[in-house]
Amino acid sequence: MPILPGAPGRKKEIVIRLHTVGLIVMLALGLLMAPLAAEAQQPAKVYRLGFLDPGAPTVFERQAHVLEELGRLGYVAGHNLLVERRNAVQPEELAALAAELVARQVDLMLTGGTPATQAAQPATATIPIIFFLGGDPVQSGLIASYARPGGNVTGFVIGVYTNKLLEILKEVIPGIARIACPYSRACLRESGVVRALGLEIQDLDALALQELTMEKPEDFERFIAAARRAGANAVLIPDVTGNQSHLPWLGELTVRNGLPAISHHRRFAEGGGLLSYGSKWEEGPSRLAAQVDKILKGVKVGDIPVEQHRTFELVINLKTAKALGITIAPSLLLLADEVIQ
Repeated sequence: MPILPGAPGRKKEIVIRLHTVGLIVMLALGLLMAPLAAEAQQPAKVYRLGFLDPGAPTVFERQAHVLEELGRLGYVAGHNLLVERRNAVQPEELAALAAELVARQVDLMLTGGTPATQAAQPATATIPIIFFLGGDPVQSGLIASYARPGGNVTGFVIGVYTNKLLEILKEVIPGIARIACPYSRACLRESGVVRALGLEIQDLDALALQELTMEKPEDFERFIAAARRAGANAVLIPDVTGNQSHLPWLGELTVRNGLPAISHHRRFAEGGGLLSYGSKWEEGPSRLAAQVDKILKGVKVGDIPVEQHRTFELVINLKTAKALGITIAPSLLLLADEVIQ
């Protein structure tokens, strides 16, 4: 068979061309992959999260639970999350502490309670604020509406207000007439409900206790003593979002003074108070963390609806009822989520 002239040379030329093409392709791929590799090596964004709360810094279980839930969403303190905590021993310190968090350039601020949120709002119009509180944020002027809060504020509310606590207290003890309320303005706002229930609210001004912050044990002692002097039949314990460690002691205090009382928090009834009606605690932190996640991912804070608890529980301390000489109807005991014997 004849050998075609030049065939070996052409084969060599083809091999060289293929090799050259391969080098060009590899070079091009290398140039394309270089930015991707560089991007992959960039450190993850580190977010700075600020907490602003009233009370001592050692009692804030909510902060720990929120951080735990954020960890499940990939935000780990000390890794891609820096936490700035500011706790006001006195309410008048809140404004300065809010300004500190703004100066620290936090990406987001979490506030506990209405006073802390009211202090944070004037401090910044751009940093997102997520509140956790017991009062009505529309009534207090924090937001425009639950569905579209607007501005830079949204959050989560316990969803049990003064009127509901008054209704339960009256249902459990039909004979009561005079209620002592530390935050009398909150009680007096429910004047329609108060009249319908046949109740009279003891005004704080009449007790000359306007200066009480309800953050210190001595404040509650003075309030309970004044409530007894005024002839109150029962006491409404305010939401103590910042300092729940007081609650068991408050339960004992009301019983020692012969006053039936109701609180938002089950810890109050567990500690010796007569009644608690409120939301299940574990629901709040996970939904607060979800709101934080949305905002850090770019959702406008004013477009995130304010959320409320969906599940509630009634706890009755039957041992306390007997100590106070109160007979609770069997039908109410059946409705209770828990009866403490």
